[in-house]
Amino acid sequence: MAARIGIITVSDSRNPSTDQSGPMARATLEEFGYKDFDYRLVQDEVDQIQAAILELCATCHAVFTTGGTGFAPRDVTPEATAPLLEKRADSLCELMRQRGAAHTEFSHLSRGIAGVCHGALVVNLPGSPKAVLQGIRAIGKLLDPILTNLHEGHCPANEC
Repeated sequence: MAARIGIITVSDSRNPSTDQSGPMARATLEEFGYKDFDYRLVQDEVDQIQAAILELCATCHAVFTTGGTGFAPRDVTPEATAPLLEKRADSLCELMRQRGAAHTEFSHLSRGIAGVCHGALVVNLPGSPKAVLQGIRAIGKLLDPILTNLHEGHCPANEC
């Protein structure tokens, strides 16, 4: 399936030239054949995260966020994402954490969530480039079947 993928880096300390997680998400998704991307970088603020997710869900088939999933006071990506989801996909995050545990005991420190917002899959990834790589690789083979099921009959901007 040809799909448009949104990537949002959530960070107070990065800018487009210093962000490593967003480009890692793109490169890893390219391994699975995805070629059409849209990118945003926002601060660790609920309103900015929600606005970016909603904007990208209107034109993308899937949206991946990187960063803001830990326990620091400014980590609010799951809290920003949760009220936007019509359906939860907790099994995807369980799989990412389980597979990540083979690489590091810290994989379970991510509080990221996943689900469906306005017909688009939304997945929260940690901010570490290595965790982004491992997370996407953990669920990569599931993306086409998920997106195919989600977009039967309705696609963002009628682009299926």
